[in-house]
Amino acid sequence: MSQHRRRAPVSKVRQKRALALGAFAATVGLGVGLGLWAFGDDGGSSGSAGRPPSARSAASPSPSPSRSYPLSRPPRTIPAVRSHTPARGPGWRPAKGERVVVSDAGLADEGRLLAGELGLTYAGERKDARAGDVRLALGGGRGGSPESYTMTVAGGRVTISGPAEAGVFYGTRTLKQEVRGADAAPEGVVRDTPAKPRRGFMLDIARKPYTAGWIEDRVRELGDLKYNELGLHFSDDQGFRIQSDTHPEIVSKDHLTKAQVKRIVDLAASRHITVVPEIDSPGHLGAVLAAHPDLQLRNAQGAPTSGAIDISKEQSAKIVDDLLGEYAGLFPGGFWHLGGDEYQALTVRSPEASYPQLAAAARKAYGSGGTVADLTTGWLNARAETVRGHARVPRAWNDGFFRGTSVQPAKDIEVAYWTGKEIGARPPYDYLSAGRKVINYNDEFLYYVLGQPQTFVYPTGQRIYERWTPRVLRGTEAVPARYDAQILGGSFAVWSDRAYAQTENQVAAGIRMPLRATAQKLWDPGKPALSWAAFKSLAARLG
Repeated sequence: MSQHRRRAPVSKVRQKRALALGAFAATVGLGVGLGLWAFGDDGGSSGSAGRPPSARSAASPSPSPSRSYPLSRPPRTIPAVRSHTPARGPGWRPAKGERVVVSDAGLADEGRLLAGELGLTYAGERKDARAGDVRLALGGGRGGSPESYTMTVAGGRVTISGPAEAGVFYGTRTLKQEVRGADAAPEGVVRDTPAKPRRGFMLDIARKPYTAGWIEDRVRELGDLKYNELGLHFSDDQGFRIQSDTHPEIVSKDHLTKAQVKRIVDLAASRHITVVPEIDSPGHLGAVLAAHPDLQLRNAQGAPTSGAIDISKEQSAKIVDDLLGEYAGLFPGGFWHLGGDEYQALTVRSPEASYPQLAAAARKAYGSGGTVADLTTGWLNARAETVRGHARVPRAWNDGFFRGTSVQPAKDIEVAYWTGKEIGARPPYDYLSAGRKVINYNDEFLYYVLGQPQTFVYPTGQRIYERWTPRVLRGTEAVPARYDAQILGGSFAVWSDRAYAQTENQVAAGIRMPLRATAQKLWDPGKPALSWAAFKSLAARLG
């Protein structure tokens, strides 16, 4: 819309607003639920836990003598806001011709997106104030989380501010949901911040190719739910799904082009979502090894070991490092998942006897006591060093960390804890007591495995909502609260073990409520204010 459209005379604007407010007050007086207050009797001011420092807020206008408003109730959003200070007033609802303005040029993307979603005019950087304005601003909350925000609804206007663009973006998601669910934002002040800094969704596109459009739809969904990570597992035994220029011979026929991936990455960045790539090694490399059979790990009898690369060979490290270096330019985010799980050489009774070439390489590298587990840990450390050279923080699955090795994984490798079922399983305490940072991928709650092989069952949103928190790392028991700060967050994961058990649309429908429940518990792990039935109803209303 043009920023220069003609404005109605001020008197007419005021007259229309007075008529609208009068109708609004009359409807409230008749007891008809207007969405804004139609949430039952569990409203009021929510707890103050996790509040970010308060940003500047406007004072609520005093009601006129002929009109009174009930005290506002908290907005209903997913995830729920963590603090709402109620006030008396009409709230805010979008109207054609009203503006989204920004106080900082860096918020232009957030402003344009919100204006388009609410049918408002994006007016850019403006210092003036008009009735009905939504203003986005950086500021306040010095030293607070960059994902925190304050949203003030008062005087017929909305102000969303935060110390960084991410927090302001999350404030716009809150406003969008309020309007979608209740047609209006309630009067008062929201102060909100996430409990956990990592809130992820991981997608296995290696075993089941997903279309770029479907992934983009998930990015938009994740953004509205305030997720900030999208993991892409794009290399496995069944396929290598992204175009490669350094090793085109390994790429599966059905794959994403780099241009498609760049669009996904750019869309994610516009929603403050970091895309975390994963090239799993030294196991799960079947697609790479199909083109390089000379690098396949073979046992003492010469039989190939499924998906495993021979880490005693220099060329094995070179090809994986080539790929890590190539994709560092495509995925500019600060994290990299190295995999490290299920290396089949370590699942036999005696790795040293079964794989004498690995045993020899271990002794050469680490002395006479060197083991295959030491050599495998050294491989993980070397790959971590590769991605560290591209300014990435490395991450690996918990079963890539081994007991009793003389070689220890680098301290900065984050633990993606998913299972306690591996050989020599180590409980979460082992990692936490060693001071490691952990991300929760608990396969008991957060694994959506296509076809439900082995003992997996499709997780339900209700079970996550009612029984899981980020401290529930393994099984159903929470680790002690003293470790909470080491648990960075969690990630819901879709694994494509039986690729065609479900279509893309069935996957989207199946993960819809689990994603929303996970978002709620990562934003605020406390007991939710809404029952599961009410939460499910809210999700249906928000779309």
